[in-house]
Amino acid sequence: MEESTDHPASEPLRHQPMLFHGDYIGSMEMAADRDTVARYLDDHQSWFLRCAHPMTATPLENNGYDLTIGHFGALGYDVEPKVGLHLLPQDHGVYRIETIEIPGYVSPGYEVDFKAALELNETPSAPGPVLTQVDWTLELKVWVSFPRFIQALPCRIIQKTGDHLLSQIVRQVSKRLTHKVQADFHETLNLPFPESYRKRNHHFFDRFSRSHEHHDHS
Repeated sequence: MEESTDHPASEPLRHQPMLFHGDYIGSMEMAADRDTVARYLDDHQSWFLRCAHPMTATPLENNGYDLTIGHFGALGYDVEPKVGLHLLPQDHGVYRIETIEIPGYVSPGYEVDFKAALELNETPSAPGPVLTQVDWTLELKVWVSFPRFIQALPCRIIQKTGDHLLSQIVRQVSKRLTHKVQADFHETLNLPFPESYRKRNHHFFDRFSRSHEHHDHS
């Protein structure tokens, strides 16, 4: 992965976007019962903004956030991904996060479809302390309209590079966000940290990746 501080390329964009698609799973442990973890996650207004840092997050109406990921790039082309996320209220211990529009924002040549689900699974309390595992899945699709100098490259090179970059971004962001949420939860409630926190063991997997060179999503 190549993290860039340059400005996005200013060349004209291609009209036919390329689709990059990944499916991911992961988990993190909380040293508390399921109800305690649920009460914390329900009150996302009190923790999401500070845990998202150094990403830039701005609250939107109806449990939404305008999230700017940072500058990333490959093959001489870079972009600053921004996405609107809707944190839906839990449904029987399952939390869903979906893409929403950011008012007044027009993306510079890309479109994101983000669908995540988090499920709370409490482990037996005997003989050790009670733990709740937060298991999550993410289906992520990103369509990118590239400038002409990228179009000159073989499609397989663009596809492979884009898929790899997407997975690297998800891996980096998920591990950092998971670590911060774990720290905030246990520090806020004055609870001992689970062993997985100290080992930074968050069980992230790139489950599988399905990619297509072109996709009409109209």
